[in-house]
Amino acid sequence: MDAPPIYRLPQDTLHQIFAHLPLRQLITLRSVSKLFHQTLTSPSFTHLLSLSHPLSLLALRPSLSSPSPSLLAFDPDQNQWLTFPLSFLLPHFPSPTPVASSDGLVYLWSHSTLIACNPLTRHFKPLPQLGSAWSRHGSVLVSPPNRVLVLSELAALYYSGDDNNGWVNFSSNLPAKPRSPILINDKVLALCDVGSPWRSQWKLFSCTLSTLQASQFWSRLEKHEWGDVFDILKRPRLVKGVGNRVLMIGGLRSSFSLNASCSTILILRLDLETMEWAEAGRMPGEMFRRGFADSSKFKVFGGGNRVCFSAKRVGGRLALWDYVEEAGKGEWRWIDGVPGCGDGLCRGFAFEARLTALP
Repeated sequence: MDAPPIYRLPQDTLHQIFAHLPLRQLITLRSVSKLFHQTLTSPSFTHLLSLSHPLSLLALRPSLSSPSPSLLAFDPDQNQWLTFPLSFLLPHFPSPTPVASSDGLVYLWSHSTLIACNPLTRHFKPLPQLGSAWSRHGSVLVSPPNRVLVLSELAALYYSGDDNNGWVNFSSNLPAKPRSPILINDKVLALCDVGSPWRSQWKLFSCTLSTLQASQFWSRLEKHEWGDVFDILKRPRLVKGVGNRVLMIGGLRSSFSLNASCSTILILRLDLETMEWAEAGRMPGEMFRRGFADSSKFKVFGGGNRVCFSAKRVGGRLALWDYVEEAGKGEWRWIDGVPGCGDGLCRGFAFEARLTALP
């Protein structure tokens, strides 16, 4: 039997044809045939894609270990769930757990080892081994080029991508356990509760990677013009925004009393260049009442202009805030069919999928 005509096309021609397809279709086509897989993973073709836009996804952190580990991610543009198998990491790295992503790479814990991986190409690289306590209590922050910070209340570990230097350990002088720390370029930001056991008082702290060796490298970010910006939100948390912007999200207090209820969920945006806050969005009343009004605890994850919200009351669903720059406003909608939520509280991170990312 003669081979299909496409098998007789020159490789350069195939590259030009496939280069016009969206990344999400290229991911699917890799599994169609051996020819397609070889063509779409060749260095010459990935070079053609180096200037293409990444596939913006929202990835879930698995709630339970699985014998067939995978990365589950939602494509907001196509309104569909994607699955990226992680079985290629077995058996050398059992129970891989995705925790963070940056520049097309996903970072996963496997016991006391942190692994940088591109689930699209199945290329991976284990980072120098750490103690098991870091995987249980440390927050993993990553930024290009291959910079990794594992942060806890007492210490910080920094890896610059140089295997010769390994991890560098620094003491932390934060006044309390860091809440939802984020890494934007060279700057680390985290919320800390400096209040009393009876009343929370949240403040924003910052340091730079270049000052990690200083004995007092954390500083409090505050301006008189900010007023009560930290007092109007209940259980605030940070999410990395677009560029030098920080999103702070929490329940909007109906009053300043100790046990005040919340009227909705508010999203504030801080521009690190102008150091000014602005309201970015607030959850519609009906969505808040249906899923979050009676929830004392909810989870927030995402990045850029997209943020997801989960609560036990809305198991199997996520609320999505999607800010459209051209329109100057955010759109709210439900994401249905969320797989494997476990306790109903989904956790995750933004994943900019790229075929060209190398660990």
